[in-house]
Amino acid sequence: MHLKNTALFLVLAASALLAGTSAHADNKAIAIDEMTAYLEFVEYGGGTIFPEQIPKEEYAKMLVIDARESAQFNAGHIPGAVNMEWRQVLAKSSQIPKNKPVLLYCNTGTLSAQAGFALRVAGWDNVRILQGGYAEWKAKGGLDAKAKAKAGSTPPKH
Repeated sequence: MHLKNTALFLVLAASALLAGTSAHADNKAIAIDEMTAYLEFVEYGGGTIFPEQIPKEEYAKMLVIDARESAQFNAGHIPGAVNMEWRQVLAKSSQIPKNKPVLLYCNTGTLSAQAGFALRVAGWDNVRILQGGYAEWKAKGGLDAKAKAKAGSTPPKH
């Protein structure tokens, strides 16, 4: 799969250098084929994870990316997170490892899901989207969401 994604990248990069409508149409067809293949392969939930599924100590083992605008990031974020606006994840993908877990989040999970989809189609299979985003993470107890869910008798709703 990695070789397929690398080959796709090279094909798209080379064809981007070509001028003309047919090259654009070819790129679009390739992109649609890759997204179709991804959607047929991806597990239910598309790589989402709930705050109560993440033990506090796991955050230090992940690259946590806050995909919101810098003003929102500066107003509050998950400790240790780096700010990378959702539209920039592919442009800054060299900063995103493929050999350790990556957690993406925004306010509610919508924009980070789009960024995560782009990364996963581009070959990152280690990306998870924080379901409910920063708002739900805070509401469920932040870093202690798993411990709080375990202490309560109600199982997490997925």
